[in-house]
Amino acid sequence: MYSYALLETGCHYLIQEKEESPIQLIQITMESDHCVFVTEFGDEECLRWRKKTDPIFDIIELLSDEAVKEWQTLYNKDAYNYEEEDDD
Repeated sequence: MYSYALLETGCHYLIQEKEESPIQLIQITMESDHCVFVTEFGDEECLRWRKKTDPIFDIIELLSDEAVKEWQTLYNKDAYNYEEEDDD
């Protein structure tokens, strides 16, 4: 078991919070003495505070800067296409 205390501010991670939960992409946005502010990326972005002691089943990967840029291109492309479809 891991915890949010191991994750670095500004970094993107692929994690599995519980053994049977799906893999999710998160970014640690900021850190306080006892908590971290986490952006969770899914169908919609979710912003929330987590205790540093909250458990994480598995930290699968710290994404490289190149992987983050590639993902952002795909993620933002989908958002742009969605907005474009709304105009029709």
